[in-house]
This record gives sequence, C-alpha cells and structure tokens, in this order.
Amino acid sequence: MEIHPLAVLDAYRIVPSMLEDARGCFYEALRWDSLLEATGHAFTPRQANYSVSRRGTLRGIHGVRLPPGQAKFVNCVRGAVLDIVVDLRLDSPTFGAHAVNRLDATGGAGVYVAEGLGHGFVALTDDACVGYLCSTTYQPGTPLEINPLDPELGLPWQLTRKPLMSRKDAEAPGLTEAIRAGLLPTYAQCRALYDRQRPVLR
Repeated sequence: MEIHPLAVLDAYRIVPSMLEDARGCFYEALRWDSLLEATGHAFTPRQANYSVSRRGTLRGIHGVRLPPGQAKFVNCVRGAVLDIVVDLRLDSPTFGAHAVNRLDATGGAGVYVAEGLGHGFVALTDDACVGYLCSTTYQPGTPLEINPLDPELGLPWQLTRKPLMSRKDAEAPGLTEAIRAGLLPTYAQCRALYDRQRPVLR
C-alpha cells in the first residue's frame, strides 16, 4: 500500500495495491506495521462503526475530546463520498487547514485521522456506506462537533443544494465558538498522546 501525507499534519491517505484476477480483486486496506513505519502512529482499533447515507447527506465535522481522544481509519465500502479532514488542534502548524479526498468502493482508498483532528463527509451517491475503525470505544459526553458549514472554516463541500444534516451537526458551534468554550485540544496535548502510544522499538 501507499501512504501519503495530507495537507493536514497527522492525516494520511492510504491507497491499497489491488490484486486482481477473473474472480475480482483482493487488497489490504490497512496494516498496523506499515502505518507505524510510515507515520509514527501506533493505531490500534477498538471499535468498528458504519454509516449509510443518502446522496447529499453531510456528516461532520466530528471528533472526540481529549481525554480520551480518538484516531480513525475511514474508508468507503459502498458508493462514494467527498471526505474532509480538518485540523482542530490549537497551535498546530496546520490549525484550521483541511484536506479533501474522494473515497469510493472501487478504489479502496482510506484516510487515517489522528486524535485531535476533525472529520466529515458528504455522500455523493445514494446508499453510500462508510466504515470507521476507531482507536477508542464510544464514551458519552466526549464527542466533539463543529459546524461543517462554518464560514470561518470555508470547507469546499461542492454542494449543489441544501445538504441533509442531523440537528446536532446543524446546530454545532463554529470554530471560534468552540475555541471560546474550551472544546479544542492543543497540539502539545495531542503530540504527548501520540508519543505515549508509540511502542519502544529495539
């Protein structure tokens, strides 16, 4: 597989190598050792989630507050989505920056999203199914939502009509409001977490 850094620090696009024959194809979507070697992140999934969305559905921007934080590996297993990662870590070199990727079931590419980053997508097809491998289990009171239509973020959703959104996402705070409320982690907090998770290689 190929692992490419994105414009957001600590986010990566992972492109698998397809093995194809008359039956179809096979590929490794993610390898713990390859990700660690390429990125320095020791990602250990502890929960798997799926969402199924109608075309035009906008989900996000979502994250998990520190502690515990949550890293994710996200891929699209049916249909297609426009996926966006946003840096929500205060004082990060790429704070407020975003990275856009098209994810679909044909190519098999996925995105690794480290703790402290926000993530969201808009469904480009009906019945789009997105899978999430998460480094922590769900803990009530820890999810973080940022309004995906916040003008300050200016995310390029490429919408042609009003998106279908949950009430929670539509009423989520914008970036400045989240900063004032003390909801966002610092870059230093996240780096300390990444370092604690990294195994000692002898």
